[in-house]
Amino acid sequence: MRIVGQCQPVSFQGAAGTTVSSNLPLRRPRQIYTAAQARYLVGCAHRAFGCNGRKRYNSGMGKSPRYTPEHAAAGLDTKFPEIETWPNQFPGYEIVVDDPEFTSVCPKTGLPDFGVLAIRYMPDKSCLELKSLKEYLQCYRNLGIFQENVVNQVLEDVVKWAKPVWAEVRGEFRPRGGISTTIVAKWPRPKGQERS
Repeated sequence: MRIVGQCQPVSFQGAAGTTVSSNLPLRRPRQIYTAAQARYLVGCAHRAFGCNGRKRYNSGMGKSPRYTPEHAAAGLDTKFPEIETWPNQFPGYEIVVDDPEFTSVCPKTGLPDFGVLAIRYMPDKSCLELKSLKEYLQCYRNLGIFQENVVNQVLEDVVKWAKPVWAEVRGEFRPRGGISTTIVAKWPRPKGQERS
């Protein structure tokens, strides 16, 4: 819907004889409306622009689930590239690799997820080659996958290729809709918590 022309100031009588003004897109300048008329106009505007109030937010209640098993497993069947390694020369130290510009895509909404991914591990016989790791992480850029699955999949692949003494992957994702998420996955996994 496109509104042509300028918005005209509109006033209406509120409770106790007060006058409330607003800039609504109406043709008549300085039209006086009662409170009931103003509520009706606001309701019309909400319906015209798709703002159906509470019904909009509860539309999924009592119907089919909004998130399906396909959403939950999205991205996990992707063939990720090998992360190359090189022979470790020293024992007993920790490596931390940060990706401050990590991106992936929400499989439900298609919106981008931005975050900081930190990989901490103690190498045993092999260290992750950083260019190869960077190329691996870029595979997530256009992949529809939940944030929780990203962190756990990266951990699984770090363990698969580097075979560290221990490893931890931490994902701190930027807020979307006012909520930020931090996910931490550690290896070795607690007994009985391995993925089947």
